[in-house]
Amino acid sequence: MTVTDEVIRTAVPVPPPATRGLTGELRAVRVVWQREMLRFLRNRSLIAVNLLQPVFTLLVLGTGLSTMVSTPAGTSDYRAYLFPGVLMMTVQLPAIAAGASIVWDCETGFLREMLVAPVRRGSLLLGKCVGGATVATCQGLVVIGLAWTAHVPYRPVLIATLVGELALTALTMTALGTLAAVCITRMQTFQAVLSFTLTPMLFLSGAMFPLAALPTWLTALCLANPLTYAVDLLRQAVAAHAPVPAAAATDTWPAGWRPSTAAELAITATIGLTALAVAARRFSRPR
Repeated sequence: MTVTDEVIRTAVPVPPPATRGLTGELRAVRVVWQREMLRFLRNRSLIAVNLLQPVFTLLVLGTGLSTMVSTPAGTSDYRAYLFPGVLMMTVQLPAIAAGASIVWDCETGFLREMLVAPVRRGSLLLGKCVGGATVATCQGLVVIGLAWTAHVPYRPVLIATLVGELALTALTMTALGTLAAVCITRMQTFQAVLSFTLTPMLFLSGAMFPLAALPTWLTALCLANPLTYAVDLLRQAVAAHAPVPAAAATDTWPAGWRPSTAAELAITATIGLTALAVAARRFSRPR
């Protein structure tokens, strides 16, 4: 299939000029969101590849390390500690892929066709972010279905909390990805930047190991990492419904300190909204 065929196959009509105003902007967001969902549903091989790494990490790496690593955070199994990090890994790749699609559309010329639509460019960018966040959350739901392998209980309140926090985290990650995409116009450069930043951000988030007892310089990097607060959000939700008390998880943070759930929600949401606002402002400039 050629690039032109792929563009035509995933293209969705843009709103006509008569739909200006709030209704037209919302319709533009829906149209771009619909395109992202169509691309997601029609590429089943990509879905499988995106799910393979987190599932492999949970089932293979988590099982192997649980036999040789002392259980952190008071959990009954290392896999229970690793589970929030695996959820983060699941939403990270498809969320960032939304930013990569902007660079791809720019190289293929499809982005130019979108920009002539009689709507604000920020609405198009918002549709991209909402679409990418929806795709990432859907893939996170699949991994939540494997919670029994990490001895995480299936409780309605816990599942609902994880889904809501995953959606917020996915939207923040998508916003960061789109911010990088509007600043980088070449796919090769974008991929190089991603490969340089994604893995360090994941490891510095406390997804694999506690932040306690780390050197001062490494602790500072972890606390400056936006993923740290998103991972701990998920970990607090799991710990609250685990067989052990949630307070036992405080030893994962330096000196027993940890921010509250409300503070972590505010930090994650603020980072996402700020990245989206900056990306929208830059995206509104002539390209």
